[in-house]
Amino acid sequence: MRRRSHASRPTLAIIAAAVLLAVTACGPPSPAGTAGKGAGTPAADSKYGFAAAPQKDGKLVVWVDSTRLDAAKAYQKAHPGVQLDIVTYDGNANGSNTLKTKVQLFNRAGEGWPDVVFTTDNNTASWASQGDDAFVAPLNKGLIDEATLGGFAKGALDVCTVDGTVYCLRNDLAQVVLWYNKKLLGKFGYELPETWEEYQALGEKVAAEHPGYIVGTAGDAWAPEIYMWGAECPANQVTGAKAITVKATDPKCVRAAKMMDKLVANKTMSMLPLFGPDFAKNQGDKVLMLPGPAWYGGAVFQGTLKTPKGELAVGDALRWADQSPPVTGNVGGGTWWLSRHTARLDAAKDFITWVATADAYQVELSPGYPAHSPAATKWIKKQQDSGYYAGDIAAPITAAAGQVWPRWGSPEFSQEAVWAKTVIPGQTAGKTVESLLPEWQTAIERQAQVSGYQVSK
Repeated sequence: MRRRSHASRPTLAIIAAAVLLAVTACGPPSPAGTAGKGAGTPAADSKYGFAAAPQKDGKLVVWVDSTRLDAAKAYQKAHPGVQLDIVTYDGNANGSNTLKTKVQLFNRAGEGWPDVVFTTDNNTASWASQGDDAFVAPLNKGLIDEATLGGFAKGALDVCTVDGTVYCLRNDLAQVVLWYNKKLLGKFGYELPETWEEYQALGEKVAAEHPGYIVGTAGDAWAPEIYMWGAECPANQVTGAKAITVKATDPKCVRAAKMMDKLVANKTMSMLPLFGPDFAKNQGDKVLMLPGPAWYGGAVFQGTLKTPKGELAVGDALRWADQSPPVTGNVGGGTWWLSRHTARLDAAKDFITWVATADAYQVELSPGYPAHSPAATKWIKKQQDSGYYAGDIAAPITAAAGQVWPRWGSPEFSQEAVWAKTVIPGQTAGKTVESLLPEWQTAIERQAQVSGYQVSK
């Protein structure tokens, strides 16, 4: 699930409004992995596809963000005989690169690595599976059984699959759907839009007939994951271990930008950060609809906006009229990683398997839509049965889980950070997103080159 070191689904508190994590998701990097030479790197003759460290007894060191602290505590409760050393950190939120920085220090020291790590981003495999000092362990080379791996939603593990090797267990999905206030929509006599074209037209109608009400937000760093990703904008296509294609001025990017610009201009698309101090206060009771990820239900509407029971509903993910099949974007969805350096391999394997699949956490406590399909079925039923929502939420959220466009990649750097540093300041200065697309293109290219990527355009 998404960026929970600051906040997250149902119990979400406050997410920093500026630069969010490198949350890209659901675009498989599919590069050719680099076989390393040192201890802990891939080895053809090893049992699990890497040379495991000497095993010994001791505490299992687990790094989690503040939200996934519940997962670690739930595991400890279910396994009282296992000794855990639970460390909370920022979860790599806001593009912090905390994990990468720490791992580099541990690599130099030759010690200190955690056994298990949770990240709010999905792109750790893009750097941590590579080179002589690779950090994350392959999971589908004998460590995690095929039955367990096969239980995850289609495409859920693509974000951490490198050259056919799976390096993570996905915690939750964050597929974009259309959240709306059913009570307000009925009061105003509007029909729920099914396409982005209808959505824009409704926004223009709302601006004329009910000024002050909003149909979306564009003030957060994850805006491109909603609007650009859902438009199949080819600005972020990872094609190899160090190769990326960037076409941010493609017509599909332009039409999404034009739509955003039109609705920002008529003030039906807010530029206030969703979790900032002013949005709930000034516009919280004026939300007619919001395109956004599955975790918006708990995090935004229940947690931040305090939308009354029986008003919030979910529509199918919006699509462009010419999209066939329909696709949607994705905002987050965190992941569990196992260190190659762990001296407690069996305990680490048991931990990540349990927290990613067990009902005791994924169904009962997890605030986001589980990536593990059996848990997801039970989780969505629990949300539906809560009585909070108006109408069926299970069908559209479940359908959207299989509609996430797979070609938005998971590079080593944060796409959200690039957008936050490039596009949002331009919008604040009065520029249009359309006019900023060339600048966004250049910013992505530069960041990719700094990270060692070969850029195609």
